[in-house]
Amino acid sequence: MKNVRQLVFKDITDLKGHLTPVEARKDVPFDIKRVYYITRVAKGERRGFHSHRNLQQVLICVSGTVKILVKTPYGEEVIKLDNPAKGLYIGPMVWREMFDFTEGSALVVLASEHYDEEDYIRDYTLYEKEARIYFTENEEN
Repeated sequence: MKNVRQLVFKDITDLKGHLTPVEARKDVPFDIKRVYYITRVAKGERRGFHSHRNLQQVLICVSGTVKILVKTPYGEEVIKLDNPAKGLYIGPMVWREMFDFTEGSALVVLASEHYDEEDYIRDYTLYEKEARIYFTENEEN
């Protein structure tokens, strides 16, 4: 799927546990300008329901599990995040929904830009219209 890929981070393991470093421009393909996390999601709740025009993100489930629906006008996929040494890169113009959070799960999001409400597309019909134009103009990507 365009603008979506899984990332695998170095996982340093010894008898004391795991250490997983994540560095900007090395492990993620952008400078990190914002970090936020989603925790304590009630059973059965879904989050997201939006796309970004320009923002790039990496989602990492550092505890528990969560499923991510990623969707473009040309296809969709559900990806389960359950390993803190793996991340999900989501580039511009990909619709996303997060669901099936297990109890105690923690989803960390690394973002390429500071929060900007103007970058969000929250209406799916508008998203699909803009996404078709975006992917047509960026066919080589």
